[in-house]
Amino acid sequence: MSTSDQQASPPRLAIPELLIGVGLLACAGAVAWQTLAIPVSPLYSKVGPRIFPYITMAGMILLSLLLILAAVRGGWQPEEEKETPTDWKGMGFVVAGLVANLLLIQPLGFTAASVIMFVLVCFGFGNRHPLRDALLGLVLALAAYFGFARALGVNIGAGLIENQLNTLINAVVGLVRG
Repeated sequence: MSTSDQQASPPRLAIPELLIGVGLLACAGAVAWQTLAIPVSPLYSKVGPRIFPYITMAGMILLSLLLILAAVRGGWQPEEEKETPTDWKGMGFVVAGLVANLLLIQPLGFTAASVIMFVLVCFGFGNRHPLRDALLGLVLALAAYFGFARALGVNIGAGLIENQLNTLINAVVGLVRG
């Protein structure tokens, strides 16, 4: 029997990939729902506060449909990757980092909560240098915080570290201005 006589089995539905696509589609629906709740003043001519959420929503819908199509075709992962067991311990550290950030951002502030999350996520991905991760996380978190707080004027959760640095920055600026 030749290979042309053998029928190739149709690709199986990739359930995990399908769930990711459907989840992303649900998130796009949530973006649409919340975007409709944004008040729009009649003073806006064509571009208002809803345009970027709508662009984001359209991108999410397109990506989710592409993910669902890939799942129907058998998924995007190679076969040997599908057979790799899930590292549940590592996944647990990543989830613990996200939950820690959620729980600690209010009492500790953005920077401290972000550093803790960064260290836990790095540990979950196999990095075993917590001091280096904490220092890198501190630099990234401070850059993000001051980018939002100083440059954009958006408060994303000031805590002890941010308040002390803001006091120091204001004192230095006051000295420079005289």
